[in-house]
Amino acid sequence: MSFPYGSAAPPAGQVSSSDNALPVEYMFSQIMSAVQKSQAEISDLRQECADLRLANTSLERQIREGFHQNGNGNYYAGSRMGSGFVTPMPGSPQLRAKSPFLSPHSIPSLAAAPTSHFASPLGDNAVMPFQLGVRDIPGFYVVIPAGGAGTRLWPLSREEHPKFLLDLTLKGRSLIQATWDRLLPLSSPLRTTVVAGPGHVKSIREQLPDLLPHNLICEPGPKDSMAAIGLAAAVLAKRDPNAVIGSFAADHMISGDDAFLSAVAEAVEVAKKDYLVTIGIAPSHPSTGFGYIRLGNKLGVKEAPNARLVSSFKEKPDARTAAAYIGTGNYRWNAGMFVTKATVLLDLLKDYKPELHDGLQKIAAVWHDEALRQTALNEIWPELEKIPIDNAVAEPAAAEGKVAVVPATFGWDDVGDFSSLADLLPAESNQPRVLGDSSLVLTEQVAGGIVVPGSGRLITCLGVDDLVIVDMPDTLLVTTRARSQEVKRLVKKCRDVGWKQLL
Repeated sequence: MSFPYGSAAPPAGQVSSSDNALPVEYMFSQIMSAVQKSQAEISDLRQECADLRLANTSLERQIREGFHQNGNGNYYAGSRMGSGFVTPMPGSPQLRAKSPFLSPHSIPSLAAAPTSHFASPLGDNAVMPFQLGVRDIPGFYVVIPAGGAGTRLWPLSREEHPKFLLDLTLKGRSLIQATWDRLLPLSSPLRTTVVAGPGHVKSIREQLPDLLPHNLICEPGPKDSMAAIGLAAAVLAKRDPNAVIGSFAADHMISGDDAFLSAVAEAVEVAKKDYLVTIGIAPSHPSTGFGYIRLGNKLGVKEAPNARLVSSFKEKPDARTAAAYIGTGNYRWNAGMFVTKATVLLDLLKDYKPELHDGLQKIAAVWHDEALRQTALNEIWPELEKIPIDNAVAEPAAAEGKVAVVPATFGWDDVGDFSSLADLLPAESNQPRVLGDSSLVLTEQVAGGIVVPGSGRLITCLGVDDLVIVDMPDTLLVTTRARSQEVKRLVKKCRDVGWKQLL
């Protein structure tokens, strides 16, 4: 036993309870001091680990690619057949962009200040001049359907400039660019296809300079996901009859790239067994905005140990039903990701929607002859059924035991409204999120909500909570987070009363 400095130990055999009080108190204080010091050290270590994880994630993404150095000494992505990072890189994450628009001319009279980025070796997009092995999956083709107007994000998202073309994290990459970056290690530009409407082709080519011209499939008009994915499958099956395709929406946000790529790799292995495979997202809350997948029995595929049969697909439930789903542990969110052989998808389509199948096959048969292709599109496309892939093939095939699911652990959000967008943005405690230049937003006694200062005007808020304020040069939207799912009703009303030019 030790004693405080300057005190003497009592003679042996003469230690009383009162004499022992001071050393015990001292020992206790010393223990508490050591505990507090340990807690501080643990906190510091946790922060260091978090910083290292962020740095490692950045490095893993960057060093998969090849790079060259430009005249200013900054490294940018290399070959035309390379990484897809030809778009100039943003710098340090501390220097956040001041506008979600990568092409400001796309929005009428956009008054937002231009953005300047400065290269930082510690930034999310810092570039390293060396390579690491890729995770290429031979015979795997990525299909990115880039459709929809994102009406629940209006007036930020417009028909001519939908949400997949926007940088909704202010990190310098749009949603479609982030999707491209995420999937490229599995397929390379040679096997990455985008399906889009004619109004978006120019912007997609600008944002994805490594996208090969013959891998950009232009659909004449919106026909929902089955026609878009089915056309890509039919064209790719002509090029490679053994192709395994994976369809991933252009406008979703994903965190945890390694977990995502691992789930896709498992799905490919199951797809080789002639299943239509979807990826099920672990639900973080009882959402009423997503469809659900009920898990069935394990498949027992050695290369995909997590894979299971899909028992059934469930439409978007009410809150009580969603909570019941999560309580069982047997449900996953349906993110609309599908992996399968191109020929298997076409066979399912032939079984359940033969007219749609026949029309797509006729178009694919002449796809590589531009004149015949345009004639076929003009004659056939307008008559094709407009239906989602879930309703067309996934649900009936699941009832026959032909659909599998790979339960996944990565973070996912379809950014379906301003409320979900707000959850993805950083903010100070009890302050609204700001998508854009935060110096244009002043608040007093305001909690929650999201503000988009897109016009360049100062926005001030006093004593209002959980508001959605989207201030564009030509339109102002004010609603609440609770009703952000209903914004599409305003879009319909604008169209009905003659404000189509703002949509």
